[in-house]
Amino acid sequence: MFTGIVERVGSVVWLEGGRLAVDPGDGFECAVGESVAVNGCCLTVASVEGGLQFDLSAETMRRTSVGGLKPGSKVNLERAVRADGRFGGHFVQGHVDAVGTLVSLERKGEGAVARFEAPTEFARYLVDKGSIAVDGISLTVVRPSGGCFEAWVVPHTLAATNLAARKAGDSVNLEFDIMAKYAERLLGLGPS
Repeated sequence: MFTGIVERVGSVVWLEGGRLAVDPGDGFECAVGESVAVNGCCLTVASVEGGLQFDLSAETMRRTSVGGLKPGSKVNLERAVRADGRFGGHFVQGHVDAVGTLVSLERKGEGAVARFEAPTEFARYLVDKGSIAVDGISLTVVRPSGGCFEAWVVPHTLAATNLAARKAGDSVNLEFDIMAKYAERLLGLGPS
């Protein structure tokens, strides 16, 4: 379980043969077996030699944007929330639902307005003032229309994540609000 409050922006060292290596920088302590959200995708630490290494399943490569990472790519990192920790964002599982697109990032003072497009089959989960995780960042949906939506990005979030370095057309991992997905399933309205 994660919160969508990014702890650190790391840098991809390499991605090959189903394994990803990330340099998280100094002081980002992890042990083998721990869960870390990498751009919102829950991955298990396989090695801590020379940074963090993660094994990637075929499903992860298929359903996320992780397979498109290159050496030097900046990635959002968040360790799993501790039971005695603060919970500042929203419930994020690290189970990416879809890959969307950053349509635009318009600076507004020290913050920004980001516009995203999600696959249309997920539009039902886009609720005005609802929560969404975009590359692991907890954001509030504004003005959803079809599969498109906006999110106001406060200065701290812009500075503490990889979002400021992204450009229009970039792929982003999307995780829709788990509460909406559970409610839909319990009401028998959605896929099983």
